[in-house]
Amino acid sequence: MNSIAVSLIVFACVFGGALFGMLLRVALPQHHLSADSKDVVKLGMGLVATMSALVLGLLVASAKSSYDAQSSALTDMSSKVVLLDRVLAHYGPETRELRNLLRTTIVDFLDRTWPKGRASSSELAAPSGSGEILIDKIQDLSPQDDRQRVLHAQAVSTVMGLGQTRWLQFAQSTTSISMPLLVMVVFWLATLFLGFGLLAPRNGTVVSSLFLTAMSVSGAILLILAMYTPYSGLFQLSNAPLRAALTQLGK
Repeated sequence: MNSIAVSLIVFACVFGGALFGMLLRVALPQHHLSADSKDVVKLGMGLVATMSALVLGLLVASAKSSYDAQSSALTDMSSKVVLLDRVLAHYGPETRELRNLLRTTIVDFLDRTWPKGRASSSELAAPSGSGEILIDKIQDLSPQDDRQRVLHAQAVSTVMGLGQTRWLQFAQSTTSISMPLLVMVVFWLATLFLGFGLLAPRNGTVVSSLFLTAMSVSGAILLILAMYTPYSGLFQLSNAPLRAALTQLGK
């Protein structure tokens, strides 16, 4: 289920709670709506509102941390790609095939992760076999002097670091929000809005205000969920760092 569908469900639960509270206000005996009863309801709503705000803050912080980690990994990957190409270029002309393979691997990664024309959905797939071939071919190089031995060691270290970054990106892309925690937060919010509806008079201004507030809450949930999918969500990571790196390959 995508983030938009989940946020719509959250909106339905929250705003539905407010409408149910308004209907409940009409059905309850008048003594249930005394000043003392309303004070108790307000105290409970204050506690639920505090808990909801704290947990929503934690969810936003966690989602932002996940998004920033993916962004940093993409930038790190781009820098390692350029470094590997330059190291291979300094190694000697015998690495021309390896540099072409590196470029092909990056182009394939870009096409799969950010498909042109959006003909297919964007996704961060597991590292392809061409990356493994690149590692094997670099390890198979036979340095002829001390200079090449130093560059060979640097190339092996860089390509292994590049592979580690790619697997880290893939592993991080599988993380998502805790559904039990999300369900609990939505329950708290629905309960809070039920209290709003229970205490509020039935008029257009109140209903409009509760509608916009419920939209804002569901928008916060949408923001959280979207940041957990930086390659396919509403807030997609830019491929500019990797495309900038691609322009430097082969020079």
